[in-house]
Amino acid sequence: MNHIINFVLKNKFAVWLMTIVITVAGITAGLQMKLETIPDITVPVVTATTIYPGATPDQVVSELSEPYEKAVQNLEGVKMVMSSSYQNASSLQIEFEFGTDMKEAEAEVAAALKNIPLPTGAQEPKVARISINAFPVAAISVSSEKDSLAELTENIETNLVPTLEGIEGVSSVAVTGQQLNEISFKFNQDKLAEYGLNEETVKGMVKGSDVTFPLGLFPFEGTEKSVVVDGDITSIEDLNAIQIPVVPSNPGAAPAQPSMVELGEVADIEFVGKAESISRTNGKESIAVQVVKSQGANTVDVVNLMKEEVKAFEKDNADFEIVLTFDQGEPIEKSVETMLSKALFGAGFAVLIILLFLRNIRSTMIAIISIPLSLLIAVLLIKQMDITLNMMTLGAMTVAIGRVIDDSIVVVENIYRRMASPTEQLRGKALIREATKEMFVPILSSTLVTIAVFLPIGLVGGMVGELFLPFALTIVFALLASLLVAITLVPMLSHSLFKKGLGDKHTHDPEKPGKIAGVYRSILKWTLNHKLITTLLAIALFAGSLALVPFVGTSFLPEEDEKMMYVTYTPKPGETKEDVEEAVSDVEAFFIDRKNVESVQVSIGGENPMMPGQNNGALMYVIYEDETPEFTLEKEQAMKEVQKFKTAGEWKSQDFATSGGSNEISYYVYGKDLETIEPVIRDIEEILNEGKNIANIGSTIADSYEEHTLVADQTKLAQYGLTAAQVGMALNPNVQREMLTTIEQDGETFEVYIDTVKQKPDSLEELLNKTIPSPLGMEVAVKDVVTVTDGKTSDTVTRRDGQIYASVKGKITTDDISAESKVVQEKVDKLYIPANVSIETAGVTADMQESFTQLGLAMLAAIAIVYLILVVTFGGAIAPFAILFSLPFTISGALVALLIAGETISISTMIGALMLIGIVVTNAIVLVDRVIHKEKEGLSTRDAILEAGVTRLRPILMTAIATIGALIPLAIGAEGSGLISKGLGVTVIGGLTSSTLLTLIVVPVVYEFLGKFRKRKLSEEEE
Repeated sequence: MNHIINFVLKNKFAVWLMTIVITVAGITAGLQMKLETIPDITVPVVTATTIYPGATPDQVVSELSEPYEKAVQNLEGVKMVMSSSYQNASSLQIEFEFGTDMKEAEAEVAAALKNIPLPTGAQEPKVARISINAFPVAAISVSSEKDSLAELTENIETNLVPTLEGIEGVSSVAVTGQQLNEISFKFNQDKLAEYGLNEETVKGMVKGSDVTFPLGLFPFEGTEKSVVVDGDITSIEDLNAIQIPVVPSNPGAAPAQPSMVELGEVADIEFVGKAESISRTNGKESIAVQVVKSQGANTVDVVNLMKEEVKAFEKDNADFEIVLTFDQGEPIEKSVETMLSKALFGAGFAVLIILLFLRNIRSTMIAIISIPLSLLIAVLLIKQMDITLNMMTLGAMTVAIGRVIDDSIVVVENIYRRMASPTEQLRGKALIREATKEMFVPILSSTLVTIAVFLPIGLVGGMVGELFLPFALTIVFALLASLLVAITLVPMLSHSLFKKGLGDKHTHDPEKPGKIAGVYRSILKWTLNHKLITTLLAIALFAGSLALVPFVGTSFLPEEDEKMMYVTYTPKPGETKEDVEEAVSDVEAFFIDRKNVESVQVSIGGENPMMPGQNNGALMYVIYEDETPEFTLEKEQAMKEVQKFKTAGEWKSQDFATSGGSNEISYYVYGKDLETIEPVIRDIEEILNEGKNIANIGSTIADSYEEHTLVADQTKLAQYGLTAAQVGMALNPNVQREMLTTIEQDGETFEVYIDTVKQKPDSLEELLNKTIPSPLGMEVAVKDVVTVTDGKTSDTVTRRDGQIYASVKGKITTDDISAESKVVQEKVDKLYIPANVSIETAGVTADMQESFTQLGLAMLAAIAIVYLILVVTFGGAIAPFAILFSLPFTISGALVALLIAGETISISTMIGALMLIGIVVTNAIVLVDRVIHKEKEGLSTRDAILEAGVTRLRPILMTAIATIGALIPLAIGAEGSGLISKGLGVTVIGGLTSSTLLTLIVVPVVYEFLGKFRKRKLSEEEE
């Protein structure tokens, strides 16, 4: 230690240079860091979606979902397998353990599914990892009063999309609601019959005509030249003009030369423009454009560059109306600004506290230098670990401000106190060296203790562990940096600024304590003389505070206050796209006219991640104004109004909070089939509906289709020379369109699709009356070869770990989630459950139980580690044991503060409690270390305690009040703070206030009481 202090005192210029280098490097690293809302979390889920046109959910289960489940359930790291079987599609979700290499997991899933034979008509499964980066970072909608959809599509795809794709950091640009151009090819069956042609002959001629066929190299005139046969079909006119040979079928006539007929005579060929999906913004037809960023790109930079390009595009197209429907960049920027403003305010408050206590500008400057320098060193280190600048890392820096200054305060206060003492013998470098060395052990052990508190965060698994690990690392790096600053920069600056001493006006007699110290000495003396009363009062205070827990309540994670609603519409089985559009239009108009609504974006049909397999579903983004009051209440009221609309399908409000916070209570009900599960689901739904604080109640029990099974009569089929497959193919309306060829026109390639006129029958009777051509030359009615059986098939079949299940859920609208969950659980436990049915608690209740258990164990581990460090530091077990008595009283203040602030016990408050273990023990260490030093100098335990109490009162109060002051902006929480929320700030402030006051009283009482046992042990050893 001597060497380090001597080095910095002798090499001040070198220390200044290093400080400047670190400052510049830290600022540069901070400016280069990626800005995100939350840490880059790897979601350990792989999905596999398979389209199976025409299949019922039951068919999808037996032919796709079930075989897929068996294929992946034994892969390494698989935690759970879920499947949803819809009309026309299977959706498989494989959840892996956190920490699994997801790139490898994705490859293994794809390989496993490739071995499963697909049923006829099913497409290859699409396997993908769920990635936060796969979601758009920004989206716009473009509409025009003047241009048609075709013109709008062409302009966007020609001018805007390529520009956006060229932005650095953009991975892909998706466009929906646009017009898709293709060429429709419809056979004229009457003309085909007239000319004696069939479809296969004509298709063969078209495919043979529209080719580009390289023949290779030929030696012409002594040189090799390439020869290519070109069909030269470049337009619809060329396609229409293809000559088809016709041989008239006239019995008895002599063979004639084949005549020719143009393709246009036997087929209708035309350009067709159509929109695969409907997109509207504020009631106007629009095209939606979504931008997805690449893995390493900075969200804010990508979004801002996109906005610039969109603004330029809008300038060139003044008649276009462009609405920004989704923006991830702006909330991140606002969050960063909010957290920085809180950090600056907190730092300013901490500086003011130090100035008030020391009443010396020079010593205050020395102490506060540790704030920016410690944080910049932390920024440098987290940048090296490729951690982004997000709400967790910024929150950690805000929280750390009060703590990183502690070490410097303790050192500079000790230097200042000794310089101010008229009895001090040392001067200059010697005084600074000794004063720094005197405080090195307590600040080292304090820093190690605080760091040790955050080590168990690594033991917390799941989403909570992933979210809070960057938070813990940032604080650890900042604290290590603050220790380094305290033993290097603080002594150097003290020597430079106090070279001539403090002056007479700053000297004071240590034997004459100040007024506050005098009052504290009197109180301390009384409590040491009345240990029993003091102990009983402390225990009563602690026990009384525990009684507040039911009144405080518990919750999981704070929810993001994003002023946006995601509303989905799930059509009733059999509902047509036209029906859906009509239902959606009413709700769309409701939101457009609603107060504080800024814009409404609607998408109907196309791909929807909320409803795989649905092509008629709707998704609505409702964006509210930022100043919308009581937005949570507004969402609930809006959804109640929406659900009053008389629609066949179901409206739901989806929750996609970026913090992972959700107040959703959920139950899984397992059984052998949906018929046995449904009554239990309905009972739980009824229980949830009884709760006054539960909204958005719904279940995954889907509506059923009426199913008519056409059972083939094999005997009759054989008589007509038919098979069941031929009947199925003749009646199947879901045959995929055949692409005949492609043509190029005006630099664009268009696909030519054969459109068969195959209308769905309006009734079962019409279907049964359809005829099928028999190879024996007759038309056979379907009703003559089948019998009909009636039944039902579910709209959706969900399975979890091989069992059929359904879920029921609702959103708890009160802050006290635990109390509401408990009431519901008690009622669910009383339900009659059939022998073959089981219920599993899920949702926020299960998440809270898992996370609270893990954090509780982390706290116990932290206390054990802290005690071990203290035992090593103090070389015994009794002093550390006395120090640990400061911990219980953090709970008292924290609970009182939470009750006053109206906050609940949540993951954020638990993290605050974990922090308190390190912060509170620090104050006790500083006090007990001084007591031990004075005992070694020959003072009695009582005198040593009184002297240490008065001497260490100022640094203890300074560090505690500075930490509290730094957290006040967070505790006020006026601007919102996400995960590092108001609850965390309130917990630390309340716990630190109570524990600081009680540490100054209870720890000395316990230390003196335990000192008797220590002296007895020492005397026994001497004997």
